[in-house]
Amino acid sequence: MLSSQLKFPCAKKLSHSPYIYTEFILAKSTTNTINIMSCLLQLLSFFLIISSATSIQTPKHYVVYMGSSAGETAESDHLQLLSTVIPREERERISITNHYNHALKGFSAMLTDDEASELSGRDGVVSVFPDSILQSHTTRSWDFLDDNSNPKLNRGSYLQPHKSSYDVIIGMIDTGIWAESPSFKDEGMGEIPKRWKGVCMEGPDFKKSDCNRKLIGARYYSVMHASNGNNTTQMRVDKSPRDTVGHGTHTASIAAGALVANASYHGLAQGTARGGSPLFRIAAYKACSEDGCPGSTILKAIDDAVKDDVDIISISIGTSAFLQSDFLKDPIAIGAFHAEQMGVMVVCSGGNEGPDPFTVINAAPWIFTVAASNIDRDFQSKVLLGNGRIFQGSAINFSNLTRTETYPLAYGKDIAAKYSPIPEARSCYPGSLDPEKVKGKIIVCFDGFPVVSRTIKKLVAEDAKAKGLILINENDKSAPFDSGPFPFTEFFEYALKNKACFDSSKNPSATILPTVEIPRIKPAPVVAYFSSRGPSVLTENILKPDIMAPGVAILAAVTPKDEEESASDGEKPGGYALRSGTSMACPHVTGASALVKSVHPKWTSSMIRSALMTTATVYDNMRKPLTNSSASFAIPLEMGVGEISPVKALNPGLVFETTTEDYLRFLCYNGSPEKTIRSMSKTNFKCPTKSSDDLISNINYPSISISKLEKSKGFLTIKRSVTNVGHPNVTYTSTAQTPMGMKVKVLPKKITFLENVKRVSFKVLFDGSEASSGYNFGYITWSAAQYSVRMVFAVNVE
Repeated sequence: MLSSQLKFPCAKKLSHSPYIYTEFILAKSTTNTINIMSCLLQLLSFFLIISSATSIQTPKHYVVYMGSSAGETAESDHLQLLSTVIPREERERISITNHYNHALKGFSAMLTDDEASELSGRDGVVSVFPDSILQSHTTRSWDFLDDNSNPKLNRGSYLQPHKSSYDVIIGMIDTGIWAESPSFKDEGMGEIPKRWKGVCMEGPDFKKSDCNRKLIGARYYSVMHASNGNNTTQMRVDKSPRDTVGHGTHTASIAAGALVANASYHGLAQGTARGGSPLFRIAAYKACSEDGCPGSTILKAIDDAVKDDVDIISISIGTSAFLQSDFLKDPIAIGAFHAEQMGVMVVCSGGNEGPDPFTVINAAPWIFTVAASNIDRDFQSKVLLGNGRIFQGSAINFSNLTRTETYPLAYGKDIAAKYSPIPEARSCYPGSLDPEKVKGKIIVCFDGFPVVSRTIKKLVAEDAKAKGLILINENDKSAPFDSGPFPFTEFFEYALKNKACFDSSKNPSATILPTVEIPRIKPAPVVAYFSSRGPSVLTENILKPDIMAPGVAILAAVTPKDEEESASDGEKPGGYALRSGTSMACPHVTGASALVKSVHPKWTSSMIRSALMTTATVYDNMRKPLTNSSASFAIPLEMGVGEISPVKALNPGLVFETTTEDYLRFLCYNGSPEKTIRSMSKTNFKCPTKSSDDLISNINYPSISISKLEKSKGFLTIKRSVTNVGHPNVTYTSTAQTPMGMKVKVLPKKITFLENVKRVSFKVLFDGSEASSGYNFGYITWSAAQYSVRMVFAVNVE
């Protein structure tokens, strides 16, 4: 129909051929060059028209961001705005999905590309962008943090309530919550703070009585997800705050879970599970399903959380580093900016796309961005070969295999299906193995195709009736994989040297034993292999990630369904599981931030962030510099300023206050128009006359990052100011730990605070004329009495 209406000479051939390109070019009627070129141009026009027509006919979900809220905005105003771009004959589309009217102003709605483009040019509209689907970044950890940085600490001193303690409310934006978990019991907690304005929304499987003095609020949003039934897949909405995925329950219990004795994951990691403090309050915002988290919904959850009067928002969610949007088209960055304006701290996971550089996300300066590390605990599974050799692998499995019987051992390449490429079979690629050859054997696969996850390899082995799977990973050590009852173990690079041992007999055999816990391992912490690395692709002049926290094999609460999938037949779920990711690291920093907030309720979020960053530790449990999973020294682009030390942060001495004006100047330097920034801030803010990306290094951040220091330009001056939150009359002296060849000067070298002098400025001068090209790292320490305030720097010398 469309081709006949266009009346192209080549349209008939186009409309009948299933192979448009081939038949079009070889058509008998187009034997000369001119005709061929003519038809190619027609083909291009044809597809452009189809693309345009499709764009017009298919509305998509868009977010319309309109800056800072100056009070309640009527939904009718936004409906009126929509009616000016949506045709009258399609008036049924004039509806709003999400309405933002507290921390920020705007809405989300179904729009065509042309309608979105038209709206983006209207007065009062900051940006219009497609709604994106973001993903989650998926006990002993808190004790390890205390032990590593404070070996003589009496934990009871801060786990118990203090008379002056502030009642901290944490907003968890995630997949919801399993209210019945013991981690959310409210024993010993006082009345809900009177300032709390939130709600406990009901659903078919969630009642108001499921909330209590610990879980004080629960909201859900209309998030579509796939539901399988009767051999069909349908889209539905769970109208309940109940967590059906497990991720939200896990992160909430890490941040603020109650004390739960004898928690374990089927016997592994047994001990007392707890969050940052048993007495912090939790408000759950279910903005995600198993299919992901719409950005428009996350933005609505942030808006609601600020309105509800939470103190800290925790978001273990994000997009891929390669799909990052500009800060003003990123729903998390937008929501976090306005939360910060309203005095609410936002802590986010930095992503799981390491160890490559430029993979960190959630990197706006008003977001506290978290990297992941391990703790002093590992999980290992032995492989016993028929020749008596024993190898120690990494895994979390509940294998029912024993030492008494071994099974034939086979490499993927030797059990390939007919016509399967050997590299695919070697890596246990789906469809590459012959089930008849696999059945009853323990198979050995290599991690040759990174896109084929360990979960998929395990499913390939299970479906083919393998007895177990040994994976040889050619990369650095990653987090232990949870294979449930299926026998699995993983060897890393060093295991390749022992490959010959697997082939040492004509008929090799093996068995895989269940996982055992290895406590008190050294070194720890170590930067997790998967943890996303800096610098940020959006700006290198802010050091990201900010800080590191435990994120490998963390024991915390889950939903019963989530745990049942890993349990052996007939085993009763215990309600706790081990999970890894920056998703798990983020709530550790949330809990630590809440601890500081509880002791210093008047501190701003930037002061809390500074306290945690300047007191972070850079040493492991061997008292040696922190390392990464390759056993190399960790650098700030991997770990930020180091591993959190929550108790030290309670008394940091000095803090770097990053103000709203700093963030507005950042937007200027990053290229945002002044008019846009005024809409975001509802002020008459004026950008500095000189606004360039390199000036971002001068915003008052607790670390320093310089994207380009030219060797030929001499000293570059960076400015900072610090606020005294310690003893009133004190003098600090600076020292600099610098890389070879780099000259660093601090002016003045000493700074003095008096009763009436709370804030002092200083300069740091960098000269890289004799330094190595590339990134150079070091730190400046301000010392006085018991205080040691450490500021990390990362300088790229060219």
